[in-house]
Amino acid sequence: MVLINSLGTDLRLWDGVLPAFADRWSVIRHDKRGHGLSDLVPGTCTIGELAQDLAGLLDKLAVRGAFVVGVSIGGMIAQALAAARPDLVCGLVLMSTAHRIGNPAAWDERMVAIRANGVAGIADAVLERWFTADYRTAHPAELAIWRNMLIRTPADGYIGCCTAIRNADLTEGTRRIAVPTLCMAGAYDQGTPPAVVEELAGLIAGARFMVIPAAGHLPFVEQPAVVCEAVLGFAREHEVG
Repeated sequence: MVLINSLGTDLRLWDGVLPAFADRWSVIRHDKRGHGLSDLVPGTCTIGELAQDLAGLLDKLAVRGAFVVGVSIGGMIAQALAAARPDLVCGLVLMSTAHRIGNPAAWDERMVAIRANGVAGIADAVLERWFTADYRTAHPAELAIWRNMLIRTPADGYIGCCTAIRNADLTEGTRRIAVPTLCMAGAYDQGTPPAVVEELAGLIAGARFMVIPAAGHLPFVEQPAVVCEAVLGFAREHEVG
């Protein structure tokens, strides 16, 4: 299993669900360029280049036929990987993602704000998109941890990936995906609302779409048991991994 995290996070994002998945799979988590402990490559990048980075890692590890789970930009990277290197992917979970996310003007505004005030300047707004109001109220200590993870992301790394998302239209490649695919949306996700994720599912032959109740953009953080049950059930049904 390969887990691909979201914009402004590192591989620790998956800590809460890792035990459930590690019982069944050997799990690979990685930090995309400019995030976590990975190098910051100068300049901007594309979703295709981020997928090539991951393909290089899997080639290095001699991995074939992985069950790939991606959230947000991680889901875009997963789509690009499956389209470009189908030998590396045997199944997909595309969570809180789409073939196109947002509009260019909104991404440009976010990058201007970061250049002016750093990632900390957008942190509160991002956390409101990541989590429901109920979660933010009930889990102040956890919220502080997620905020620290976000604001410690290098601004250039964050902006580079913003540019990749802004410029990406994965429609044609995603239509070619031919592995079992589960598309998951948080019921209260403001960044990729359920209707957007459902549209993504419609591009992939046989893809299943489901909504996780009481969750925002990171449903496996707010509802880990529900997400794990769904992913494990989907894998058993399709004999993935």
